[in-house]
Order: sequence, then structure tokens, then C-alpha cells
Amino acid sequence: MSYRDKLSDTRKGLRNLNNAIPEAAQAFGGLSKAVKQGGVLDFKTKEFIALGIAIAGRCEDCIGLHVEAMVKAGATRAEVADVLAMSIQMGGGPAMMYAARAMTCFDELTN
Repeated sequence: MSYRDKLSDTRKGLRNLNNAIPEAAQAFGGLSKAVKQGGVLDFKTKEFIALGIAIAGRCEDCIGLHVEAMVKAGATRAEVADVLAMSIQMGGGPAMMYAARAMTCFDELTN
């Protein structure tokens, strides 16, 4: 399955969950908006951090969403690779497997 298809499935699942728990979903959305817009770090840097956490947490759906956001924010392949290297250093072998998925996702979404 392509990452574009995975992203579509992820969004479908999130919409289904959001309909089941609208108040919690709205509150989480508010938190997401606040942390992405506030503070001293720019949006792309925050997405780099989120990708590192997604890799360490082994969340493939999160990887797709954050790589997509980084592509939209203008992240380069070299920047993503640097984030992946740091994620591997912190997470070891399992992080390497998810970092490979993140690079594949980036390559697919930018080609």
C-alpha cells in the first residue's frame, strides 16, 4: 500500500474516531493547534521533533502525517535524513526500521 493510501486510511479512521468522541477530539485539536502556532520554534522544527517521537514510538500512521506536514513546510530530504539519523541514535535498531519507512514516505510524497 502506498503512503498516500495509508494517509487516506489514517484520516478516515481519525474522522470515525472524532465522530465518536467529538469533545475529546476537539480538545486534542485545540492542543495541537496551540503547540504548533505558539512558542519560539518554527513549525518545521516542531514537525522534525514530532517525526523523531513518532519513530521512537513506532507509530507508522504518525510518521506519515508528520512527514506529509514536513513536505508541506518545505523540508528537504537532507533535513529529514538528519532527523532520521538522530532518531536512530536515540532509538537503536527498531528506530532504524521506522526511519526507513519515514524515508520511503518522504520519497513517495515528494516524487
